[in-house]
Amino acid sequence: MMDRRKWLQLAGLGTGVSMLPSFGMAEQKQYYALAAGKTILFQGDSITDAGRNRETEGPNIPRGLGGGYVYQIVSSLLKANPDMDFQCYNRGISGNKVFQLADRWQADCIDIKPDVLSILIGVNDYWHVLGGNYDGTLEIYTNDLKKLLSETLEKLQKVKLIIGEPFIVKGGKAIDERWYPDFAGYQKAAKDIAKEFNAGFVPYQAYFDKALEKAPVSYWCPDGVHPSIAGGALMAEAWLNTFKKM
Repeated sequence: MMDRRKWLQLAGLGTGVSMLPSFGMAEQKQYYALAAGKTILFQGDSITDAGRNRETEGPNIPRGLGGGYVYQIVSSLLKANPDMDFQCYNRGISGNKVFQLADRWQADCIDIKPDVLSILIGVNDYWHVLGGNYDGTLEIYTNDLKKLLSETLEKLQKVKLIIGEPFIVKGGKAIDERWYPDFAGYQKAAKDIAKEFNAGFVPYQAYFDKALEKAPVSYWCPDGVHPSIAGGALMAEAWLNTFKKM
């Protein structure tokens, strides 16, 4: 059984400084007041989907948010800001690639009219190529994502964008040498696109790489793609750190 000191170290609660910044309620009030009353939409693949009930379409409903990082983000926002009117939606769908986002974009994005649109997409655009189920390329990923964002901004001119970095966690069961170095191109593309479209960028890879210094991949993201509860909390913290700067 893990002793108390070891547990505190893994949790970042020991006598030293925690691995990443923490959020107190006062801090959240200060940062999130700029987004009061805003509609926030999360889009992506299975990492965002996280087993959500797709028949639940309304905002801020637990079963509609899934069991991943989106739920943890929304719970933090609502807890710290009870006097604000955040309306948060999850429309991630497992297995999606960029072109599949585009196929459902009117109903699952434009009609919702988000003030903040967060997109995490890209791992399947490469992973499914490895499995022989998709013949996409880095160029297709890049062009598809740029086109999707351009068309979104034409219809939602005031929307604030957040682009999540597609990530993999070394040592996970689904990760082997075939991911390196090519997948890094997709990560660079996402970062470059975020800069081009003046979007917030969430550097998930750096957070997971740093987290591996504290606990093994099995603790954060067992297959290297789909985060555990702890990994979801790590993602939520990374996202909130980006959101507070917007």
